[in-house]
Amino acid sequence: MAITQTKLFLFSLIVSSTILTTKSELLSSKREKLTRFRLHVQNIIAGSNATVATVAQASMTNQSATLFGQVAVVDDVVTVDPETSSKNMGRVQGLVAFTSQSEMVLSMSMTFVFTEGKYNGSDLTVMGRNLLSLKVREMPIIGGTGLFRLARGYVRTSTYSSDLKKGLIVLVYDFYVYHY
Repeated sequence: MAITQTKLFLFSLIVSSTILTTKSELLSSKREKLTRFRLHVQNIIAGSNATVATVAQASMTNQSATLFGQVAVVDDVVTVDPETSSKNMGRVQGLVAFTSQSEMVLSMSMTFVFTEGKYNGSDLTVMGRNLLSLKVREMPIIGGTGLFRLARGYVRTSTYSSDLKKGLIVLVYDFYVYHY
């Protein structure tokens, strides 16, 4: 009986290592590449077409200079160029929260959903800390789907323009994505 269990264990070990080797060979047979591109996000913060909605806030948020405790959901249009009439490439959807009592900092979890162009049907997820006082901010890309399966990398973002009377902030996102 002990010999049968030993044989069964060795057989399982061989099959498992074969499956793992095959999976790693498949991944390594595809060459990882770096894709770089720029997109613009149309962030509408006011009006009947607002793409940002506050969903929660702490009791002290209104007294906070940093909006500490405010949480919002985002569903912004993503375009090729900064003009609102520019070609629509998809949406960025996610959750943002003001998380610092001393600085204007957003903790962001966002997914860029591509509905047009060569990335149509794919998405990229960005998650990280966004210190708004910096001219250029950097956040990690933590994954993706479709053409961006197994994605990793980073985005650099900055404010292209801000018109608080119109309630429109246009953001630039430069993507540096490693994927297979």
